[in-house]
Amino acid sequence: MERLSTYVIERVDPDGGVREPCQSRVLESALTLALLRDHPDRTDPAARIAGYLRRRRDTADPLDQALIAAACGSPADHGRPVDLGSYIAQAPDFTTRRKRVFFEALLIACGAEDGGAESAPAPEQAAFSHAGLHPWAEAQTTAVKVIWATARGAQHRIEDRDIELLVSLQNQDEIWEGNLLVHLSALHALHRLGGHEAVVRSGADKVLKHQRRDGGIPFFTDTDTWCTATAGVALMAAGAPDDVIQTIADNLVQRQKPNGGWSVTDIANVTDIDDTSVILELLQTHDDPAHEKAIERGRQSLLTTRGPDGGFPTYVAGAPSEMCMTAAAINALSCRPPHDPTVLPNALEYLAGGQREDGTFPPDWSASRLHVMFRAVLAVLPFDVPRAHTVRTRAFDHILRTQNADGGWGQQPESTSDPVSTAYALIALCHQPDPRPVAAGIEYLMARQNSEGSIDSISDSIGLRFPRDAERVDRGSDGTHERNTDHGRPQKVLVGVA
Repeated sequence: MERLSTYVIERVDPDGGVREPCQSRVLESALTLALLRDHPDRTDPAARIAGYLRRRRDTADPLDQALIAAACGSPADHGRPVDLGSYIAQAPDFTTRRKRVFFEALLIACGAEDGGAESAPAPEQAAFSHAGLHPWAEAQTTAVKVIWATARGAQHRIEDRDIELLVSLQNQDEIWEGNLLVHLSALHALHRLGGHEAVVRSGADKVLKHQRRDGGIPFFTDTDTWCTATAGVALMAAGAPDDVIQTIADNLVQRQKPNGGWSVTDIANVTDIDDTSVILELLQTHDDPAHEKAIERGRQSLLTTRGPDGGFPTYVAGAPSEMCMTAAAINALSCRPPHDPTVLPNALEYLAGGQREDGTFPPDWSASRLHVMFRAVLAVLPFDVPRAHTVRTRAFDHILRTQNADGGWGQQPESTSDPVSTAYALIALCHQPDPRPVAAGIEYLMARQNSEGSIDSISDSIGLRFPRDAERVDRGSDGTHERNTDHGRPQKVLVGVA
């Protein structure tokens, strides 16, 4: 643990930030390569992207294989067929109506003109509705609408305000909100409309500023706030020097947004329950009086998003509540119970009501089913009521019976063990009485620790609401890490402090 703590502490910058840029992903790389087809003066970056995609092809999942085939201009029937329904089924129910047209639009943008769904009916207007959407989703949905409409001969569905929104995203020097997926989707929509050549060329240049060493393009420019927050929580639990925690906490307070919440990066303005909850855990546990105002603003930002069902969404009030975000909010608010005595019991009721009989929860932002489970276990610990006991018991039973022979856990019950999923399981199991499975899990983690203290793993984080295949982290010959993983946000290994 000392080596691991030292490894993380050495990555804390003098200003308290922990910075780890997002690495390449197939989706954004394929979208960029397709966009560069009409830019012959960009042959070198295009060739590098194509090289990245070809290297990923054999290990990619069916959807990524289809994206690669379309973007690289190779036979569309290469690899396994794409069953879009299987992806849609693995996303939260409230996203279902948008998912099929979203997948179709991505394939169309990359060059598969039928979008993988020649016989699919035209989507209902609800698929393009902005109701309950945060700004990223509004922009993405608008771009998808334009791509779909231009491909299907339904330009009459496109409104002037759609075009105005997409153009407005390009009126700045950097990538809007740091979100390369939304940026690229908007560029493809404008390219298909025609008449926006200068905007598209400028937008493509912005993307290429973020081309990674392996030739690919990431989902987000960075997730520095999230990295800083999770590092701070972990280092505090590990007993790191107070001056390190103080520097991290001060850094995070400076990143607070006007509405009191926090975003995944300081480039973005869209705040989320995930970052806000973890940062509040850190600040409230560290308990610096100078941070009191920031803490109260953060708590209020959480409370304003609470839904009538007692749960919490990821981004904005009025959006559907989610199990994982509700557990995260409970963990943050439990540090100091709210003045309203109904907040935490109602949130617990929502969380307990969403747990399946096998102990798991519906999909969230992680490919590992253990992500929601460990957060839920932490969330119900303060409650001595039957519903809380049921959540814990079901979670413990599932985790204990799905431990692999090597002592670790995988993302799903039949998956190979990985350190991130194992860490999630261990955080939960530390709150049950049998030390043996915990000891076995710790042995698994220790066996995978590198000499300098780090631990390599596949990523569990997903920037879209469906699981993705991921490769393990390979260490380069120069000692650096080449992360050829498809992910949005970095691995999230939290140590619960609620």
